[in-house]
Amino acid sequence: MATPNLPSLTPEGNLSRYLNEIRKFPMLSHDEEFMLAKRWIEHEDVDAAHKLVTSHLRLVAKIAMGYRGYGLPLAEMISEGNIGLMQAVKKFDPDKGFRLATYAMWWIRASMQEYILHSWSLVKMGTTAAQKKLFFNLRRMKGKLKALDEGDLSPENVEKIATELNVAEADVVSMNRRLAGPDASLNASVRTDGDGEGEWMDWLVDESDSQEILIAEEDELEKRREMLSTAMSGLNDREQHILTERRLKENPLTLEELSKTYGISRERVRQIEVRAFEKLQKTIHDQVSEQNAALS
Repeated sequence: MATPNLPSLTPEGNLSRYLNEIRKFPMLSHDEEFMLAKRWIEHEDVDAAHKLVTSHLRLVAKIAMGYRGYGLPLAEMISEGNIGLMQAVKKFDPDKGFRLATYAMWWIRASMQEYILHSWSLVKMGTTAAQKKLFFNLRRMKGKLKALDEGDLSPENVEKIATELNVAEADVVSMNRRLAGPDASLNASVRTDGDGEGEWMDWLVDESDSQEILIAEEDELEKRREMLSTAMSGLNDREQHILTERRLKENPLTLEELSKTYGISRERVRQIEVRAFEKLQKTIHDQVSEQNAALS
């Protein structure tokens, strides 16, 4: 695909102007998106591809905001994300049944993360998959523990993060120190042409500009529900009931209660539960693998 003509964006400036310009591109309905994608696939209609790209530029900008804590220019992050978006449009197949935003989010994040990894010296020295996982999840974990403002993490938080991410505590301490640095405040001013100054927070809480992400999240939730439903249908009635009562209810029944229901021992109930859960895991794992293969 030839690179579409996009609003200009340079690391040196014009970010606020760029953000204003991409607001002007209309978002697409499901039918509009489908027809444009078919025009690109069947006729290599560049104008159709351009509309698909520009209608999702706001999605790229919002995802880039989520990576603002890595000390890299936001403009460059957006540019890298736009490259990922164009790759997504090039490979997107609307007949698969999901929206472009759902598909493109994977490509956009992959492009941004690749840029981040190549920009950090720790990656140039070589890292394991576990270190990369730690690199991209440490800030989320710190936020979850309300420890974003901590310098060195407390021993308790180091232990919690290391356990959840399955990495060494020393790696958590080292990575936290590498990532330590001032975050850009979401209340920092950003000048907008003709409108005085606003704040970065305005871009995060503007519901009218987050429809792509909402659609993607709704699609993802629906797909998870479908996966669970499909996986549950592979179980017999007794397995479904026991697994539901033991694993899927807010107030699960005890083994004793279920043993009385079915007239079997508590140990037998436990065995059925474990076997049903293993079946469920395998079916969902197979579905995810098939989905990932379709997206690659």
